[in-house]
Amino acid sequence: MRLFLIGFAVFLLNSCAMSTSAPSKINGVSFVASRDSINSAHVNPIINLQANYVAIMPFGFIRNLEHPRITYNSNRQWFGETEGGVKQYANAFQSQQIRVMIKPQIWVSRGEFTGKIKMNSEEAWQELEETYSNFILDFARVAEETQVELFCLGTELETFVDHRPEFWLELINRIRKVYSGKLTYAANWNEYNRTPFWNQLDYIGIDAYFPVSDMQTPTVDDCKKGWAKYKPVLKLFSENINKPILFTEFGYRSVDYSGKRPWDSDRKMNAVNLEAQLNATQALLETFWGEHWFAGGFLWKWHHKYETSGGKQNFMFTPQNKPVEILVRDWYARY
Repeated sequence: MRLFLIGFAVFLLNSCAMSTSAPSKINGVSFVASRDSINSAHVNPIINLQANYVAIMPFGFIRNLEHPRITYNSNRQWFGETEGGVKQYANAFQSQQIRVMIKPQIWVSRGEFTGKIKMNSEEAWQELEETYSNFILDFARVAEETQVELFCLGTELETFVDHRPEFWLELINRIRKVYSGKLTYAANWNEYNRTPFWNQLDYIGIDAYFPVSDMQTPTVDDCKKGWAKYKPVLKLFSENINKPILFTEFGYRSVDYSGKRPWDSDRKMNAVNLEAQLNATQALLETFWGEHWFAGGFLWKWHHKYETSGGKQNFMFTPQNKPVEILVRDWYARY
């Protein structure tokens, strides 16, 4: 009887430790901000997906790169993009045991690619650095206040990083003083290998839009062959830096040639192909989710009104109400 009681106590302790420990993989979705607050009706579909993480993405806006002031936390923005909205979203997810990454992003007027942001003078660089610091540090404080597990300090800003590496090292130090959780940066798929500050972060974050197939309807095998040239490089990179790789974004559109230029969101590409999205996603999950050096990822992207999102006629990224949603749900349930 004594041995039984001891064994039962050990079992309880182990069960408690397991319930509070980090998940084996980050099975995440990128949650699109809206004009509304959210409640359990918006959270439950993510629970049903077997996801354990969401990325909340507040936005700042640059209207003119000649004077790169970032406007953010404005009453002209949608609620989910503001500090109050981020707090409300985080609390709604955390109340349902969904962990959170806060991932502030910037939008340049006319949709210019953020990776090409480059200033023409030292004065302009300093202006950008000042306003970007304010933007990021304010949301780092929100991340600390809400006790979220993960904070992403930038997304696809390769030229900014290339030209001003000292700024980024200093910014990381300043973030560490106000935020106690884990840090990452979302490098573009062709940027991560020259990002200079991975040693200062907890995860090597990559937006994983690697081209993997030229086929109109890529097969799982063809996409896995496409990944074969990247996977060993990613594994070695992770081992050399001694940090796990996290796909801060991953996913495919439900269109023809979905694996050829996975980053392309041009609405002129509108030939719906659900099988292409399904096969490309399956290949990615099969290639990475079982690897010990791979931390997981955030599926791009998820909208709050589940019933009216996605669907079999939708040609954009969301997996909602498409065959790929079932695939992701089953895969997330394994990890």
